[in-house]
Amino acid sequence: MPRIPFIAARFPDLDQSKYDIETRLSRHLRALRVRKAEAQVDDPISDALEEDLGNGWRRPTDLGEDDHRRIRRRAAALVARREAASRLGHLRKEEREQLSVLRDGVRLVSIPSEQRADELAAELHAEMPWLGQATEAVWHAMRASVRAGAAGFRLPPLLLDGPPGIGKSTWAQRLASLVGTATMQIDAASEAAGFAVADCQRCWSSAAPERPLELILRQRIGNPIIVVDEVENPGRVTLAGGRAHDLTDALLGPLEPMTARGWACPHFRVTFDMGWIGWVMTSNDWRHLSPPFLSRCRLIRLGPLTRGDVRGFVEREAKRRGIEGETVEMIFEALARCATQPDLRSLNRLLDHIAELQNRPPLH
Repeated sequence: MPRIPFIAARFPDLDQSKYDIETRLSRHLRALRVRKAEAQVDDPISDALEEDLGNGWRRPTDLGEDDHRRIRRRAAALVARREAASRLGHLRKEEREQLSVLRDGVRLVSIPSEQRADELAAELHAEMPWLGQATEAVWHAMRASVRAGAAGFRLPPLLLDGPPGIGKSTWAQRLASLVGTATMQIDAASEAAGFAVADCQRCWSSAAPERPLELILRQRIGNPIIVVDEVENPGRVTLAGGRAHDLTDALLGPLEPMTARGWACPHFRVTFDMGWIGWVMTSNDWRHLSPPFLSRCRLIRLGPLTRGDVRGFVEREAKRRGIEGETVEMIFEALARCATQPDLRSLNRLLDHIAELQNRPPLH
């Protein structure tokens, strides 16, 4: 997998103590003076260094109090400059260690060829054909990444809108599995969902970084797929001052490409490149979402499951669970008598229960 820089920071040896630097500077100054004493010639470079670090010695290796004072100041200034250049100087030691895994950047999952993009899309479509519009959008994104020679697969933000229980979240997780990238699921109805995604856009000083960043730190993959369920029903948080904030507010920044590439994490107060994250949001009614949010996503409207979709799903999942053919026919007969179309959650629970009963040891 190719690698990209992910954090706008350097990782010098910040554990090198000021005392170690003072020791090195003292040795260097003594060596300069010994060489000058042995040469007995004027050296303009050494003279300049000696004038900067202190003068007035009698023996080449004898450093006076004035020399030590200047060396201490020089060492302190060097440590301060290193910390300022690293952009990590404000962090605690354990926080620096947490971010040190990003020293060499992060990996990007890529699609090796357009042929491979076709194969992945075909496999995804075969498993969930009723989500063909979503699969087609991903197929074009995969092929576009290959043609552009991108460092990795970049999935544009998708909003899958449709009835509950048709497998929108399952489809997104299966996409991540097929592509080979990391994934996580966030429940938008949770009160703290806004903090989980973007730490409330720097409105809150939290005890932990946002969850997408935690995932990247854990997996070292820069283009995971983040699934946000029921994004039109977010829990709201009231901040100090009485201002309300919810998940869709928090998502505006991460969904904007230019903002995401230079995302300032309010927890670490360091900038990260979050622009490779693939966002898949699900909703049951897109009309409840704000125009600014909708303008950042590709809306894909999906219909309910048909009887053919249900039959195909049951056949595939029954085979995967090892459920026998006669039992499958009995399931079809029961479904035909149902007044309403069952959703995938109900079907999965039913198939799990049947598989459990079928695999129980016989009673004696």
